[in-house]
Amino acid sequence: MKVEQISIFLENKPGSLEEATRILKDAGINIRTLSLADTSDFGILRLIVNDVETASRVLKEQNLRVSRTTVVAVEVPDRPGGIHGILEVLSKNGINIEYLYAFVEKSGQNAVIIFRFDDPDAAIEVLLKNGMTVLPGAKIYSL
Repeated sequence: MKVEQISIFLENKPGSLEEATRILKDAGINIRTLSLADTSDFGILRLIVNDVETASRVLKEQNLRVSRTTVVAVEVPDRPGGIHGILEVLSKNGINIEYLYAFVEKSGQNAVIIFRFDDPDAAIEVLLKNGMTVLPGAKIYSL
């Protein structure tokens, strides 16, 4: 029920993002979703890709700093308030969210929210107990 995400630490300068995506393209890696956050000196590119092992290897071979993190993918209705129900359940159960990002597969159907929790196992248990759909990594990697 967990998803593996890679994070790439990029210098905050022109071309850094292009370089990372070119390395992945050249290795035949498909990016399923991504998020970019920045500070004044560097950015953190968070990615879910179809082949985590190869992506990590080719990025490291090009001297990029890469880490792997466990995240949780939750399906949510693509409608106003869709995310609120999930956040309400998590809040009422004391589950802390470190960060999140989302994508929509097809407009009007379901969105997928990628959560980073401080305790993913507890979060998954609460989500499932409350009827939420937690997606396995294999499904996310192949969307």
